[in-house]
Amino acid sequence: MDTEAQHVERDCSSDPPESEEISDTGGAEGRSRFALVYRIADWLPGGRITLTVLVCLLFLLTLSTFVMQPFDIPSGSMERGLRVGDRVLVNKLAYRFGSTPQRGDVVVFDGTGYFGNADYVKRVVGVGGDHVVCCDKKGRLEVNGRSVDESSFLYPGDSPSDVSFDVVVPDGTLFVLGDHRSDSSDSRDHLGSPGGGMIPVGAVIGRADWVAWPSAHWRHLTRPGAYARVHTAEGANEPKKADGAHG
Repeated sequence: MDTEAQHVERDCSSDPPESEEISDTGGAEGRSRFALVYRIADWLPGGRITLTVLVCLLFLLTLSTFVMQPFDIPSGSMERGLRVGDRVLVNKLAYRFGSTPQRGDVVVFDGTGYFGNADYVKRVVGVGGDHVVCCDKKGRLEVNGRSVDESSFLYPGDSPSDVSFDVVVPDGTLFVLGDHRSDSSDSRDHLGSPGGGMIPVGAVIGRADWVAWPSAHWRHLTRPGAYARVHTAEGANEPKKADGAHG
């Protein structure tokens, strides 16, 4: 028996032109959409060039408002990691889905009512419930009874603090310090101010994730391992993991 498939001749003239009808419909819709774009472009001064610029600006505005926002570093309070003139990209979604700042994160926050009427960039050294002390017998920062070796990011020659402090961070707030401790106005300087030098988590704009400019300084800002040995304070909830500011 012959098992080869048999070719069957078909009378094409009897088939309905379905593909042609589908093509015509799609083309009409496409032309209609493009016609609307052309009309908008014709209405704008500058035509398509102006429309393209406006679309790009709208995209950048949306990105800056909801996702990633650039901030300039105007002071040396976060040296050696962040230098004057650096531009950092702040991840505004880092703490928007149930995650909260962790010890070691570099954050940008609105200091209005706490530090001053401006945005600031600092490193988180204590979260809600933490007992933060400076300094231990070896001159190191201590969090929940654990000494923290900050040598990987602390400004060369700086001590962890020239000011002694012993604080418990209230729930929902952060204790923040600059990496250049001798040139930073931070939580230590506002212990007697409203809020006791603590920053509400709600005031945090986002986490500084990248140094974007100048190009020679381009790098990803990662959380240092210095705080890995710090245990959660008794009775406190461990924060969930997430992955132009003033000094």
